[in-house]
Amino acid sequence: MHLKIITQERIVFDEDVDEIYTKTTDGEIGILKNHVPIMAALDIGVTKTVKNNNEIKLFTTMGGILQFKNDEALILTTTAECGDEIDVTRAKEALKRAQARLADKDAEVDAKRAEAAIARAMARLKATLNN
Repeated sequence: MHLKIITQERIVFDEDVDEIYTKTTDGEIGILKNHVPIMAALDIGVTKTVKNNNEIKLFTTMGGILQFKNDEALILTTTAECGDEIDVTRAKEALKRAQARLADKDAEVDAKRAEAAIARAMARLKATLNN
């Protein structure tokens, strides 16, 4: 089957794979060849691909849409990064800043924005675990 991950800026991934795992707003989903057609809203998380030689690639996907039909998977998302392109130090710093904002009881913090920042930073860090 074929997977294409596209943002408004570039095509992040465009290759044949044997397995796809990603996080939708309804939970985790796995797709193998000949899966029934599906369309799902993606959550902030990690998309994992596996090729037949057990080559694993991890990508952050920051929301978006997944469409699968006729062994063609398409992910349209605002932001996607390959795990080996992520700056781990920067992601850890972003996580610490977001956690500090959320923990500061005196600051007027938009809790939803801080939680989303934490989710994005954690997804970036999780996508680097394969390196």
